[in-house]
Amino acid sequence: MTTALKPWPYPRWVAHRGAGKLAPENTMSAFRLGAQHGYRMFECDAKLSRDGVLFLMHDATLERTTNGHGIGSKLSMGEIAQLDAGSWHSRAYAGENLPTLEALARWCLANHLHLNVEIKPTPGQEEETGRACGELMNRIWPKNIVQPLFTSFKPDSLKGARDSAPHIPRGLLVDKLADGAGTSPGDIDLKTALDLDCSAMVLNQGLWNPELVAKVHGAGLRCSSYTVNDEWAALRLIALGTDGIITDRVDLFSPAQTGDHI
Repeated sequence: MTTALKPWPYPRWVAHRGAGKLAPENTMSAFRLGAQHGYRMFECDAKLSRDGVLFLMHDATLERTTNGHGIGSKLSMGEIAQLDAGSWHSRAYAGENLPTLEALARWCLANHLHLNVEIKPTPGQEEETGRACGELMNRIWPKNIVQPLFTSFKPDSLKGARDSAPHIPRGLLVDKLADGAGTSPGDIDLKTALDLDCSAMVLNQGLWNPELVAKVHGAGLRCSSYTVNDEWAALRLIALGTDGIITDRVDLFSPAQTGDHI
């Protein structure tokens, strides 16, 4: 017996961290560049500052993508806003700052764009970060338009988001399928997603196969993939009937393409 698929009002193509590797990730310049390439949906990473403000950053530590040092969540938003988050990428983006999630969300709203917020908590702040994401969207995102999509590798983060904003769709991110005696590949993760009332599973692209797509779709959930940067990989996922593709290659894949070819 199959369950009716959850609604999926999102584009197939999603720009990873704004514009992939073409601009410094999780900065407003990256999202603007992705939009210039025609993308209508953007993935970002959100975590909490010391004073409880959601800001955009992937890593727990600052060194890779800013001129700061240490754990980002130990700084106030005022301190985070003063960091240079662009020089590591190229001189053209020197002085770029890290925006708040609210700033990105308001930009998306003003430009009628879709948003995928990966809840990327600093360890120990899983549920708190998810709850804060839900509270923010409750405050600023109108209920009568397509809602953002919350995703996370951390079930506790999705639980926090569900508890504070149950109407906002959720997706469970999975990098490696959980093992369990007497279970088939994907069963444990699918149960986790269903227990959290998720709308989607967002998997490392190599994990999808026809059986798993059929199982997830049969349970009523959508199938999405990260991070897809090769044409052959995208064609395979389209042929499998998956629903979403997150990519760095905003310069390679046309987001206007909705058929079975690229």
